[in-house]
Amino acid sequence: MKQALTVPKLKAMKNQGKPIAVVTAYDYPSAVLSEEAEVDMILVGDSLGNVVLGYETTVPVKLEDMIYHTRAVVRGAPGTMVVTDLPFATYRLGPEATLRNAARLMQEGGAHAVKMEGGAELADEIRLLTSAGIPVLGHLGLTPQSIHQIGGYKVQGKSEAEAEKLLSDARALEQAGAFGIVLELMTEELSAEISQAIGIPTIGIGAGRGCDGQVLVFHDLLRYGSGIREKKMVKSYANVGDTIREAIAQYVNEVKTRAFPEEKHSFTSQKAADPAQSEMGKLYGGERK
Repeated sequence: MKQALTVPKLKAMKNQGKPIAVVTAYDYPSAVLSEEAEVDMILVGDSLGNVVLGYETTVPVKLEDMIYHTRAVVRGAPGTMVVTDLPFATYRLGPEATLRNAARLMQEGGAHAVKMEGGAELADEIRLLTSAGIPVLGHLGLTPQSIHQIGGYKVQGKSEAEAEKLLSDARALEQAGAFGIVLELMTEELSAEISQAIGIPTIGIGAGRGCDGQVLVFHDLLRYGSGIREKKMVKSYANVGDTIREAIAQYVNEVKTRAFPEEKHSFTSQKAADPAQSEMGKLYGGERK
């Protein structure tokens, strides 16, 4: 069976110049398909609030939601590194609460690591978690849990002051012990600068070509869903949403017109059936002898 990446192997990929392919997935079937496609890492993002649970933001997502979905992903991809988001208001609460919540994601959910949004202000909590054996993936740039404070989905790092702050934060996360950093929705120049300035992998989403890896959401890259919006930072590789919708519509039509089920989808009693076509007949390859 495929062996999940470890933190040292992930860092080695950066040193060797091997790009890291990450998919954000939320359930068993998407995890199975992602592992079969040989992704390097699966991120169970709190974006499941938007994509799966129908919330406007990630803020309503609870720790129990993340544990539930992580368990499903781990069952579907036992040979892939799984990293799970600590959701809104489950950290920055003091060392005891942060450690307890991160430990639950690993003990109850089965995650290999946790992800936290924020910069240098998280350094102490990252040190605490890593000293307890919990690997931490950082997240800089657009941080969706802070969307109300940021004021919307805006490209980060455009000004010199913003860029300097994000570079400083990246260095602080590395020094605190983070094994990698997600860089979301920031200028390509800045993400490349950060990637070159630190020794841990960077995983980009809307951060250009200079990162050590890339991540896309399962539903975005497949256009799986209704009303998937065009996003500059996303490339879709299929359009399964339309295929699924058309298939369901065809099913509905056939039920309404009584075209489904057909005789071949139905069962008959053994007395009324031709022995060769009965269930027992099929079992024995024709008429019973």
